[in-house]
Amino acid sequence: MNYQETTQWMFDKLPMYQLQGANAYKKDLTNTLLLVNHLNNPEKKLKCIHVAGTNGKGSTSHLLASVLQEAGLKVGLYTSPHLKDYRERIKINGEMISEEYVCSFINNNKDFLDKNDLSFFEMSVGLAFSYFADQKTDINIVEVGMGGRLDSTNIITPIISVITNIGLDHTQFLGNTLEEIAFEKAGIIKENIPAVIGEYTPETKKVFQKIAKEKNSYIYFAENDNDLILYKSELNGDYQIKNEKTVLKTFQILNANNILSISNKDIENGFKRVIKNTGLQGRWQKIHENPTVICDTAHNKHGLKVVMNQVKNQKYDNLHVVFGVVNDKNLEEILPLLPTNAKYYFCKPNIKRGLDTNLLKETASKFDLNGNVYISVSEAYTNAMKNATENDFIFIGGSTFVVAEVL
Repeated sequence: MNYQETTQWMFDKLPMYQLQGANAYKKDLTNTLLLVNHLNNPEKKLKCIHVAGTNGKGSTSHLLASVLQEAGLKVGLYTSPHLKDYRERIKINGEMISEEYVCSFINNNKDFLDKNDLSFFEMSVGLAFSYFADQKTDINIVEVGMGGRLDSTNIITPIISVITNIGLDHTQFLGNTLEEIAFEKAGIIKENIPAVIGEYTPETKKVFQKIAKEKNSYIYFAENDNDLILYKSELNGDYQIKNEKTVLKTFQILNANNILSISNKDIENGFKRVIKNTGLQGRWQKIHENPTVICDTAHNKHGLKVVMNQVKNQKYDNLHVVFGVVNDKNLEEILPLLPTNAKYYFCKPNIKRGLDTNLLKETASKFDLNGNVYISVSEAYTNAMKNATENDFIFIGGSTFVVAEVL
């Protein structure tokens, strides 16, 4: 199989819960453990930082990787989802895994993957860990896909665990309360391994403290530390300040415990060059001027609230919003966050889970969000650009998949 055929074969192995819902959600790590055992346990050869959270884990992971690159280390970075190319998920020092390695891994292990019904996510984790081990990375940033406790990445013993924040997302899998979701995310906290929490609520803090005590893990709360010195970052979203504090706290703990030695200059340069070093996209990313066009992958209540506040603070004559979501989003929760003084371009991301645009428009109208329906993200964006004057502002978002199609 060539690269396109290989990745299509992998996408066809996406777990059925993306179509069926929570009933198909796997309740243990049996398959992942079976796979890494078949691969001679590459995860045991890796030094890792494990990152979970409802929002911000992608930005936090890339910031961590950028700083470590500035420190002269060979840094593996495993994240999800990708925007344009599957290989964005697996990088070393900002360079994507080669097409040849992806094809070779799948072709060499295809019989085993088929026989044991490995999912897209499980085989992606096996691929990433094998690649990092083969390339002899110095350290690896491993981002959780969903949740934590039962996520395929949760077979590693990291040097530190990082949880950015907790919000109500993926509730059909992770629970309907902040406490239930915090329990799932806190599943990455390991015995005697320090943990950093970026943001917390009274409900989630109790969960984190309880599990940390059970695991004999020291736990640190970045939100409380007002002595952390912030550096200028390439990432411009208002919400990035909290991610940056989480990263600063992580390096403070690693330095204090003599686990790593990272200088303030490494941190300063890592923040300043995070996009250059890692290729991160889709975080308050400006893709056009006159009119200003910003896209952002925020897609749940917690993330959209912050991003929409930033949109409202921009200066413009008219606001245009290209907006689409997937079908598991709670519209009654996210639509009230959107500005009513905008013209909307409703669209459906080109995936099976994309929400029907007519339903989106109908529900949006109940919240005084008005606009037209378009047959594709591309058509919606094209029309927004046609209608906007040079002093207008266009925001593109609602889903990672919408941003991906525009980029």
